[in-house]
Parts: sequence; structure tokens; C-alpha cells
Amino acid sequence: MPKVEQKRDRRARELSLTAAATKLFASKGFEATTTREIAIEAGCSEGLIHRYFGGKDGLLVGIVRNRASRDAENFWQGTWLSTNIEDELAQLVEWEMEQAWSDREFLKVVLRHAIVDISFSKSISSIVLQEKGNVIQDRLKRFREARDLPVLELEALAHFVISTGFMFGFVRPVILRQERTHAAATANQIVRMLGRSLASSSFSLDTFESLPFLS
Repeated sequence: MPKVEQKRDRRARELSLTAAATKLFASKGFEATTTREIAIEAGCSEGLIHRYFGGKDGLLVGIVRNRASRDAENFWQGTWLSTNIEDELAQLVEWEMEQAWSDREFLKVVLRHAIVDISFSKSISSIVLQEKGNVIQDRLKRFREARDLPVLELEALAHFVISTGFMFGFVRPVILRQERTHAAATANQIVRMLGRSLASSSFSLDTFESLPFLS
């Protein structure tokens, strides 16, 4: 079989396994789901899970990586190009909140495992911040206010968008049971305050320390 076809077949099997695992992890939980059940659901050999992903933990990392790549690819289609940095930040955070809410069942699985597995936690943190962070930085670089920032501050701003979306799109409404509209309104106020600060050229990393995340 030609190498191109082999790669396509492997990719198809990987996608089948990650799709099956996503479904079972969300319905049964990570610990309760076996690799045999995943293989049966995917219609693949159980050995492929270990061959392609190194086991169940690696499979979960693979799912996170696929979702991060998918989100990065869909990002430009799911958002419009704002004309000022305040509106841009607001819609980027809103998009992140919607993604966190729509993926809330899977995020519950990821968080449970991340709490008990430090290496897994570090892996998904690196994947998400890199995949999404790069896309967000590219979006923000369209504005002079962002281009004028030092590299580390621009990276911090992108991570702020991701963290705010997660906090107010998942932690507040799902874990703390806060009304979604109230959580979204609070996030919008914070982001617009930051956007105005950037637009007035008075922004610095110290601004992050004063943001009312716990209000």
C-alpha cells in the first residue's frame, strides 16, 4: 500500500478512536471506560490505542490536541474582524466562552483527570495555550496597540483571553452555578475595561493584577 494511503488510513482510524473515546469518556467517565470498549465503539483493534497513542492517557491528550487544532481552524470562521481592539477582545472572549460552554461535558472529564495527573495537566495546558494562543495573537496583531506590546505581554494578553473565556464560560456557570448571562456580562465588563486601557496606551502587565476576577 502506498505511504499516502497508509497515512490516510491511520488518520481515519485515529479519528475513529478519538471520536469513540470522546463519547464514552463523556458518558461513563475516563476511569470507568476501558480501552476495549473504545476499540469496539470505534470498530478498531484495541492494540491500535497503544500503538497510536501509548494508551488511554495518550488518547485523551490526543483528543485535546484534535479539539485545539479544530478550534484554531474554525476560529476565523466563527468570528468577524473588528475595527478596534476593544471590540476584538470582547468578541474573542465571547467566542471562548461559547466554546467552553458547548464543550462543558468533555471539559469535566479533562479537569477530573488533570487534577490527579500532573503530566497530563501540563500537556493539555501547553497544547491549548499554544494552539489557541498563536491564533489569538495573530488576530490581535492587526491592531497597533497590540503590535506595540513586548512579545511576552502580547502572549500574556492572548492567554488572558483564553483564561477569561474558560473562567466565565465554564467555571462560573458550570462549577459555581452562576447564571450564564451574569457571568458573560461580568466578563464583558472586564474585557472592555482592558480594551479601553489598551486603546489609551496606558496598558501594562500590572493591569492584569487589578482585574476583578473574583468579584
